Amino acid sequence: MNNTLDDLHTSGRLGEKAEIFHSGKGNVSGLPSPALIPLPAPLLPPNAQKTRTTLCKGDRSNKEGEESLASTVPNPFPELIPSTVSSLVSECVLPWTKSSATQVIKVYNEDNTSRAVEVPHDITARDICQLFVLKNHYVDDHSWTLFEHLSHLGIERTIEDHESVMEVLSGWGMDTDNRLYFRKNYAKYEFFKKPLEFFPDHMVSISNETNGTMNHSQLIQLFLYTTQTFLNSSTCPEIHGHLHAKEQGRKSWKKFYFVLRRSGLYFSNKGTSKEPRHLQFIAEFSESDVYTLLSAKKLHGAPTDHGFCVKSTKGGSVRDLKLLCADDEQTRTCWVTAMRLFKRSISENSLVAMDFSGQKSRVIENPSEALSVAVEEGLSWRRKSCHRLSSHGSPSTSQSSMSNIALHLAQPWFHSKLSRDEAHRLITQQGLIDGVFLLRDSQSNPKTFVLSLCHTQKIKHFQILPVDDEGELFFSLDDGHTQFTDLIQLVEFYQLNRGVLPCKLKHHCARVTL
Repeated sequence: MNNTLDDLHTSGRLGEKAEIFHSGKGNVSGLPSPALIPLPAPLLPPNAQKTRTTLCKGDRSNKEGEESLASTVPNPFPELIPSTVSSLVSECVLPWTKSSATQVIKVYNEDNTSRAVEVPHDITARDICQLFVLKNHYVDDHSWTLFEHLSHLGIERTIEDHESVMEVLSGWGMDTDNRLYFRKNYAKYEFFKKPLEFFPDHMVSISNETNGTMNHSQLIQLFLYTTQTFLNSSTCPEIHGHLHAKEQGRKSWKKFYFVLRRSGLYFSNKGTSKEPRHLQFIAEFSESDVYTLLSAKKLHGAPTDHGFCVKSTKGGSVRDLKLLCADDEQTRTCWVTAMRLFKRSISENSLVAMDFSGQKSRVIENPSEALSVAVEEGLSWRRKSCHRLSSHGSPSTSQSSMSNIALHLAQPWFHSKLSRDEAHRLITQQGLIDGVFLLRDSQSNPKTFVLSLCHTQKIKHFQILPVDDEGELFFSLDDGHTQFTDLIQLVEFYQLNRGVLPCKLKHHCARVTL
């Protein structure tokens, strides 16, 4: 009973507490096991018929049973009547609490520990991320992501916020070890903030008669606008370039010139020609998703590890994969991001541009006006920043060196015995964007530390050396020119100043605990 009351107390929803006690659900035996995270049951409107099974000694009347139960368990909130509670909660609860059908799913984090959660059938990926953010008191900075990990194929992808999780699970086989992962992905929406870094000039083009009148920045803005507002495919820019493709039924890879349009992915059988008679259809995205290959070289014999694939939502074997490989990470990121945008534009083609600035909302029909509004909204979002809250102050120089060294152990960006390869994997998982970083112990020199930092989609490692200055221990990245009393002070300095680093520290990699 104590656990149940604690859960009710911490949920923070007054209407839900009243309804649970009013409906006779205040007993521990009626709740799932503590390993599950129960979501509140949907509340019916006042005019809906309620069904309830009540055990009453010597009387099987449901009505009398309810009266007996009501007299036994008093209403702890007498000021709230059921109709008031229903109308109040129906307006305030999260969207997923309005569905009656539920199912238990399992979600994993980076260290492969899992948590079972009971969710309705219409829950989205964004809903699950919000659930874990609220349950674990994380800061919701829009980078929390749900990943689909297909172990038997060695691939994974970002599940978009609007996607139905149950539809994703319905495509899994019964005997496969597929998983849902909850973790950070700083690159999830970074292309809206810095689109020029995600879409290189030489990979984006439009029709010849228009391309000459638009510069690269305008072209990228048009690309983002058309994929989000779903204009005619003839006005949408296209992505093009060379990729390695694995031939069906063979182990060999060949290089072709590919073109990505809203209608699908094509390759040219004659050099770089884009004539219709030379373009061969590969895949379309209404019933396909794009995945990254986790071990492209090892599992598929790819020429590089920058592999990705297009997989049909109905296919579950290696033969159903369209395996592709890029020469570098920037090229792969461009293709995967563009395919995600095209997939979203196809799956949500009923969306329109809206203006909510006035007293009444209106549909924006003029494409030029909609584009300017979208750009202004993107700039406004970019101006917003998430400030890191630190509960630790910088220690004074009078503190002992041992206490200085121990202060960083509780910081989320410090990963003690992490190897170089593991650091590379963790940063890659959480997004190859400028400023993603972590600190770890040095494997080669136990007395030093290493700063692992991502810049231009490449991960670089910087050694932090201890400096002895007149008996005081300091830490430095630049051979003692800039000294810090502890690692916390060092991190806070380089979050504000680039110094000797290629960029400032922006997003720390943290292991998620569910």
